[in-house]
Amino acid sequence: MKNNVGKTDMIVRLVLAAVFVVLYFLLDNKIVELILIILAIIMAVTAVTRTCPLWYIFRINTQEKKQ
Repeated sequence: MKNNVGKTDMIVRLVLAAVFVVLYFLLDNKIVELILIILAIIMAVTAVTRTCPLWYIFRINTQEKKQ
């Protein structure tokens, strides 16, 4: 699968992953904590690999075009 996550998209995903981890430690509901940690892992992995399967399905590419 090709890279389809641009620099800005990657930064947003990493920030969201960090927010989800902070919320994980602040909340006391086990189900919500589980959902938050799963979302944080997904956001972090897609940011680091710069590949998002959902963007691939919808044919979205946020990478800057090379000229």
